[in-house]
Amino acid sequence: MKALKITYWTTTVIVALMMTYSAYAYLTQAAILQAFQHLGFPNYFRIELAVAKLIGAVLLLIPLTARIKEWVYAGFAFTFISAFIAHTSSGDPMANRIMPIIFLAILIVSYITFHKSNSVIGNQEPAKTKSPAL
Repeated sequence: MKALKITYWTTTVIVALMMTYSAYAYLTQAAILQAFQHLGFPNYFRIELAVAKLIGAVLLLIPLTARIKEWVYAGFAFTFISAFIAHTSSGDPMANRIMPIIFLAILIVSYITFHKSNSVIGNQEPAKTKSPAL
């Protein structure tokens, strides 16, 4: 159980930190603006994606119902897959293509350990007490 928790929190924090840094870079670095133009995306999409990444990072870290977390994981999975497709389609170097796949793998580990830890917690039975003898 302890290893499961450590794995969950380590992978979740890695994804959240990367998404937070990515959002910051989207909003502050001129190179990212040029990269979005290179990929053929409009400027408003860069800002929209930065805000979504910040919101997703916060939602990933705070305790929420599994249903809401499912949407966060799905959103990040779509983001990583879309980034891979965009970089591949534009002929970017392998390093630009592989990073979204690496972070998708980390996200998958976080997702799996999230559900495993929830099922372990959910399957624990409350302590049984003996009823007094009649």
